[in-house]
Amino acid sequence: MAESIAVIGAGQMGNGIAHVCAAAGLDVVMIDVSRDALAKGRATIEKNLARQVQKGALTEEAKAAALGRLKESDSLDAAKGAAVVIEAATENADLKFKIFADLDRIAHAGAILASNTSSISITEIAARTKRPGQVIGMHFMNPVPVMTLVEVIRGLATSDAVTARVLDLSKRLGKTPVEVNDYPGFVSNRVLMPMINEAVYCLMEGVGSAESIDTVMKLGMNHPMGPLALADLIGLDTCVAILEVLHRGLGDPKYRPCPLLKKYVAAGWLGRKSGRGFFSYAS
Repeated sequence: MAESIAVIGAGQMGNGIAHVCAAAGLDVVMIDVSRDALAKGRATIEKNLARQVQKGALTEEAKAAALGRLKESDSLDAAKGAAVVIEAATENADLKFKIFADLDRIAHAGAILASNTSSISITEIAARTKRPGQVIGMHFMNPVPVMTLVEVIRGLATSDAVTARVLDLSKRLGKTPVEVNDYPGFVSNRVLMPMINEAVYCLMEGVGSAESIDTVMKLGMNHPMGPLALADLIGLDTCVAILEVLHRGLGDPKYRPCPLLKKYVAAGWLGRKSGRGFFSYAS
């Protein structure tokens, strides 16, 4: 079993993954080119661990131990000693391809290279390396410390042994892994994104207000969060990126991003992270 993890990216997903790895007793290095992002990522982890202590889910000693296992670096070279590297960079195919080509050169020969991608082909990512059998998808859900699902995505060449190790690692992190195959959007986003997109079409066409649409889905369909609020949480730019992957990969016009969704992204209304999306988050 892996004893050391490198997480590439200190943003919302990256710091969440680093958090659960450190809390599970693993040594973790969180890597980001931005020192500011690393500082913010660590501060978020500290705040979320403190919340777990307040709720009685964690002791002060366990919190201190988890923070003691967490290091930060602004160099990809810090991934050199990791048994498993989990990439959680922005959902951009070219960026991920470059990171995996670099990781293939830097990480030791036996290391597993995993991607937290929510839609990009694991097979294509693996093809940028000389170890496609050791490349796999680990798609965590947001917020990572709370959500229990991990989609484990096998690329065309991913080995049985690597899949088994990642399934075991996911369980060690307190998650429930579900193994899926490598198709655009996997299961989660192939089902979720058309729902979000259709909710945006309802808004654009005046079928209902954002509040009405989300209330129907919460009270009528028993969803804990409405699709528009969920889109704001995910990030509207990320929703567009995933829909475009689905549209290109599957060639079906039903995945075409709603024009209103693209307009919000063009305006910089990205959801919670920008303070405004379908709802306002101004403090």
